[in-house]
Amino acid sequence: MSFSFRSLLVPFFACAVIAVACGDNDAISPSAQAESPNTAPFSSTAEDSISAGTVSDDPDREVQEGDTISVHYVGTLDDGSEFDSSRRPGRDALSFTVGAGQMIAGFDSAVRGMKLREVKTVRIEPADAYGERDETAVTNVPLDQLGPGVADTVEPGSILVSGSGQRVLVLEVSEEEIVIDLNSPLAGQALTFEIELIAFGN
Repeated sequence: MSFSFRSLLVPFFACAVIAVACGDNDAISPSAQAESPNTAPFSSTAEDSISAGTVSDDPDREVQEGDTISVHYVGTLDDGSEFDSSRRPGRDALSFTVGAGQMIAGFDSAVRGMKLREVKTVRIEPADAYGERDETAVTNVPLDQLGPGVADTVEPGSILVSGSGQRVLVLEVSEEEIVIDLNSPLAGQALTFEIELIAFGN
């Protein structure tokens, strides 16, 4: 199963479902923000996205709260399967501001104190990742609340995209409503990340 950690940016919240997602689930990533969670990777490399003159190459500088940094990461589950990686073809490094609430708590904490080009591996428990699975987050949505054409194509296993970019899994479909799961796909999972700090910004 493959998810994008960049959508791991923001927790999943209930909102009106408007469209069916096409393709694989690679659009789900370790950030907690609304960079448009669950959507496309950065249009340029994280290094390029930091304005000229703001990059630090001090080998002794340590990551602190408020720093804008860029990292490469590989995320795996306890069974060893890889659920996301910024090193996949066509992907860019992940850029974010430490302590700004853009990342899941465990990832945000893990990068603090890192130095340029340092590589570390950290295992994050569910409480500091996407939390435990919440069965009350499984809810019913009337078909007439779906976007144009969605009701005719949705089926169990479909991934729907809300107006905020949140992805939800369709569990059941009936003549009048669907049952969706608002839990993060990684809820209840411990996540292991190999993280490399590749750039500092001011």
